[in-house]
Amino acid sequence: MKRRQKPKWVERIAKERIEMLFDLAIKTPKRAKRYVSLSRKISSRYNIPMSSIFPSWKRMICKHCNAIWTTKSVKIRTDSKTKTVIYRCLECGKVTRFGYASS
Repeated sequence: MKRRQKPKWVERIAKERIEMLFDLAIKTPKRAKRYVSLSRKISSRYNIPMSSIFPSWKRMICKHCNAIWTTKSVKIRTDSKTKTVIYRCLECGKVTRFGYASS
């Protein structure tokens, strides 16, 4: 049995809420983790990928602790052997790697 698709107006409202929460997270660093976790819950509930709303979202937020990465909260390094960019969160200590292609 096929599951029913959500109406377009529901998806539109969910996207607007995610955008508002993300803007609030950037403006208020004290409540940023809470706003990011709420926006992730909304995106998973309504099956809306965060990368469709904010393409650079993956590289701005720690997946493990929901912290917004700034220059003071993350170390960024490159590894030429594995061709990856390494992000180390300074709040939780987790490492996230993103590949890059060299031309």
